[in-house]
This record gives sequence, C-alpha cells and structure tokens, in this order.
Amino acid sequence: MAPSLRWIGLAALGLTLTGCVSQDQYSALKLERDRIAEQLTTAQREASQSKSAADAYKQQLDAVAGSGNGTIALIKNQAEQIAQLTTEKDDLNRKYMDALARAGNGANALPQPLTDTLTAFAQQNPDLVDFDSARGIVKFKSDVVFGSGDATVTAKAKEVIDRFARILNSSGASGYELLVAGHTDNQPVHNPATISAGHKDNWYLSAHRAIAVGGELIRNGVNSTRIGVVGYADQRPVASNASAAGQQQNRRVEVLILPSTIHRGTGVAAAPKREPGKAGAHLNKDGTVIPSGPSLNK
Repeated sequence: MAPSLRWIGLAALGLTLTGCVSQDQYSALKLERDRIAEQLTTAQREASQSKSAADAYKQQLDAVAGSGNGTIALIKNQAEQIAQLTTEKDDLNRKYMDALARAGNGANALPQPLTDTLTAFAQQNPDLVDFDSARGIVKFKSDVVFGSGDATVTAKAKEVIDRFARILNSSGASGYELLVAGHTDNQPVHNPATISAGHKDNWYLSAHRAIAVGGELIRNGVNSTRIGVVGYADQRPVASNASAAGQQQNRRVEVLILPSTIHRGTGVAAAPKREPGKAGAHLNKDGTVIPSGPSLNK
C-alpha cells in the first residue's frame, strides 16, 4: 500500500477511536488527573514542611547540647570555687586554733611593745574591747558594737575601730596577718526583722558581723590582703550559755593578730557600703521585748 494511503488510514482510525470516548468519560479522566495533581502538590508541600520542622528540631537540639555543655562548664567552675573556699576555710580554722593554743606557752603571742599598746587600747575602751595578751586576740563586744540582731557597726564603735586600725598600721604591727572571727550565743534567730535583713541564722549573723568589722578596718586603711573573715555562730563559746552573762560574753567579734608576716598587696580595697539594719529597736532576735537597762544583743 502506498504511504499516503497508510497515513489516511491511520488518521481515519484515530478519528474513529476519538469518537468512541464519551464526554462523560473525558470529564472523569480530567477530574482524576486534577485530583492526582492536587495530591502531588499537597505531598510536596507537606514534605517541605516536614523538612522545615526537622531543621527546627535540629537547631533546638544543637542549642540544648550547647547549653548543656555550658551548664557542665558552670558546674565544674562552681565545684572548683567551692573546693578553693573549703581550703581557705580550713586554713582559717587552723590559724584560729593555733592562736587559741598559744596561751600557756611561756611567751607572749606578740612583741611586748605591741602587747603593751593593745593592753592600753583595751583599758581606754573597756565597754567595747577586751584584749587577750596571751593569744594576741582583741575582742569587740557585740552588744555595744552592733544593734540587736544587726550587723551594722555603731558610730561609737567606728571611732574605736579607727583607733585600732591606726595601731594595726603602725610599724610594730603592720606586718601581721589578721583573722576577724564572729561569734554569737546559742539563742536561735526568730525575729522577722533580723531574718529580712539577711541574718537568717547565727551562722549568717556571726559572719556578717565579722565582715562588718573587717570592712571598717579596711575603710580605715588596713590592707585587705592582711585580713581574713570567718563566722563561727555559737560553736566556739567562751562561757556557758546557761546565763545571760555567759551569753553576753559569747556575743563577740575577735580580731586575731597572727604572728606571721604576709606578702603585701598593692592596694587597699574599699569596703562595700551597707544599708542600716532594720531590726526593731524594742525586739531582740527572738521577737521578745527587750527589758529596760543595758540592751541585749539578740
């Protein structure tokens, strides 16, 4: 058969086949095609959203991982600081116990001229100060150095501490280390004003009072590199707490003049300013009314 005749036959066959598809079938096929196209578009959109969500989750996981590493580093740093502070506290405790052990060794803890000067200083201020010449310890009486349940140094005590600082900076004492130790009686802290001021218990109160006296010494020119501070709460009594007189003796801030020289720092640190205490004038630390007469400390 000639090529032209074959082409005509195929064309006729195509027309015949096309004519066999009804309009309804054509419409149904078109709708199916459109539905499949829409499903494909939806699937592509959901796949894109899933990828975005996966990327967001990955970023969150990376952030958590980074934060975790930072937290681990922070915990490690804090552990190292705690270990250092523990070592420093142990060293202060050792120095304190060494100072207490000096009595009865047949020799003064400090050179005689300095001992004489400190003895005269205590005799001039008997209401605020005691001096233990055998141990080289100057004791400030908390009941007159501070208000009841408070750690703010009174104006009168500041004047006395100023004179004490001049002695410590003299040629006969300027090379010695100083340990400021706070002590309380055994009465627990209950007064809300005392607690709200930050003195949550006897440990806080004793430490805050030691810091306050140390700060006054620094403010009056004593080099901060010479000073250590520690609070012992009621753990180191010098008298029985069974009586008011014994409790009064136990409420004290001691300044131990240690017979050991120090490497001087280059500057004198300024002591932080403290807000005045808010403890009530007529309540002691336990929330009971203070009787008239000499003020009780807690």
